[in-house]
Amino acid sequence: MSFFGTKRHTLYSKKELGQVQLLFPVIVLVTVFSLFPLLRGIYLGFTDYRLGDAISFNGIENYIQLFNDEYFWNSFKVGMIWTIVVTVLQVGLGLGLALLLNNKIRFASFYTVLILLPWATPPIIRGILWRQMYEPNAGAVNILLSRAGIISEPINWLSSFEYVIPAVIVAGVWGEISKAAIFLLAGLQTISNDLYEASKIDGAKLWDQFLHITIPSLKPVLAAIISLTFMWNFNTFGIIWVLTQGGPGGLTRLPMLAAYEEGFRYGYIGYAAAIGNVMVLILSLVLFMYIRVQLRERKEL
Repeated sequence: MSFFGTKRHTLYSKKELGQVQLLFPVIVLVTVFSLFPLLRGIYLGFTDYRLGDAISFNGIENYIQLFNDEYFWNSFKVGMIWTIVVTVLQVGLGLGLALLLNNKIRFASFYTVLILLPWATPPIIRGILWRQMYEPNAGAVNILLSRAGIISEPINWLSSFEYVIPAVIVAGVWGEISKAAIFLLAGLQTISNDLYEASKIDGAKLWDQFLHITIPSLKPVLAAIISLTFMWNFNTFGIIWVLTQGGPGGLTRLPMLAAYEEGFRYGYIGYAAAIGNVMVLILSLVLFMYIRVQLRERKEL
């Protein structure tokens, strides 16, 4: 028995070794492009490194300065407003689109491809597209609104303190709504039709089915897409940079833009890394909360 046990153990070890060898290229790529930059950023956050100067450790001075930095807290406030509003709209409208596509409408595949086009477009290209659409004199938005009689004079959407935030929110929602719609559509297609048929027999209306069948069945998918969308939106950079570069007056200066400006416009790499570390901490808390909810739901099952 010891012979067969030893042989079985040896074969299992070889199989395990082969699996590790297959994963080795992925481990190297993740280490080089994700883990090392993360650890490097954490380290730089505790230094006073500036472009062209030597690196020296300064403890928590960057974080003390950050705590008292009015511009950072303003960008954090703007970032939270942007993230919450855009996430709610993306998930809410995405659920609406998913429900429509799940109803076996004609040309559903064609509509799905159309919905995916904004997501497939790079953020920089989206920003350029919406910048042209918001152009005061020849932009499509002003032309359509003026022809509809909604406005009488052109609006400078991206330079107006009154309209810039709604303008960038619309652009942000348009660019990522398809991502939520596709995830939620996949979740809807896993719900058994027998549940809806049984509820019809019991006299349930569409709204009752939505509240008591659709939403509870989609809870795991909704938790995942809300958490991921929140993190993606909080890290937004490209489309906002192209549209407004954080203006006017810092109204659209998200935390990622604040870190970029401190590091690459003013050269304060250590301070920019500290901002990045705070963002990583916030997103880690969101991820922790999501994992905790998922584990709790699995225990209940």
